[in-house]
Amino acid sequence: MTAAAMPLSAPAGAVLFHPGDPCRGFVMVGTGTVRVDLIAEDGHALLLYRVATGEACLLTTACLFSGEAYAAEGRAETAVEGLLLPQPAFDTLVAESAAFRRFVLAGFGARIAALMARIEALSFRSVDRRLAEVLLARGTKEVAATQAELAVEVGTAREVVTRRLNALAREGLVVLGRGTVALRDLAALRGLAEGS
Repeated sequence: MTAAAMPLSAPAGAVLFHPGDPCRGFVMVGTGTVRVDLIAEDGHALLLYRVATGEACLLTTACLFSGEAYAAEGRAETAVEGLLLPQPAFDTLVAESAAFRRFVLAGFGARIAALMARIEALSFRSVDRRLAEVLLARGTKEVAATQAELAVEVGTAREVVTRRLNALAREGLVVLGRGTVALRDLAALRGLAEGS
């Protein structure tokens, strides 16, 4: 794979693809994290998934197989280094290498399962439960994130996250700071995240 692959580098915050962009090739993230967001007409973002070290992007793979353009935005959440395998080389490897084909399809399948779990969470879990899950996933003592950033991850409006965080603060589960949320009652947050 590396003979045809080209190095890819992006600083934190760089947009790697926009909705409507054509796919340039198969990307493997070597280091860093890419977040893929669905962007609404009003500019609100909904986090679909993240691509971390050693992973490939579900949407990129789907675009390569279908010939369709990107339907979401990919942004480097941290500085990213990786490899870009151009479409012709990707097509050849998929056709000729069973090991590469298994690697691509296994990653694709795992990403589809994770995306289905995300859709299930957004559709059937309360905002409080999703917020507790996000807070616990991001830290054990303090979460460095704005309410707008948390809203994107939770899949709701910033105002809703603000109200829910204030309620959690009144209950003593968290302490709110500027751009931070200190986690004070981990057991209660875990109970909330588990739906109990």
